[in-house]
Amino acid sequence: MDKTIKLRVKREVDTSSELKILKLKGTLITERFTEIIHIADENEDFYLNSFSISSENKKMAEDFVLNYISTNNLTDTITLISSRF
Repeated sequence: MDKTIKLRVKREVDTSSELKILKLKGTLITERFTEIIHIADENEDFYLNSFSISSENKKMAEDFVLNYISTNNLTDTITLISSRF
C-alpha cells in the first residue's frame, strides 16, 4: 500500500535555498523514491509538496529528507509533515 509523504516548503526563499530545494526534489525522483512530486498552495506563506511511496520505503525516504534538510541548513525552509496514512 502506498503512503504519502508531505513537505511544507516556505514560499519566499533566497536563490541558494531555492536551488537546494530543487536538488532535493530531483534527488527524490532520481533515487526512485517517487516519479512525481505534487505541489499545492497551503497558504500565502507555504507550499505543500507531496509524493506517494511504497510503505516499505517510507521510513527510508523520510530519513533521507530529514538528513538532507539538516545537512543543507533548510530547517527554516522545509518541514516534513508526519502522516499516519
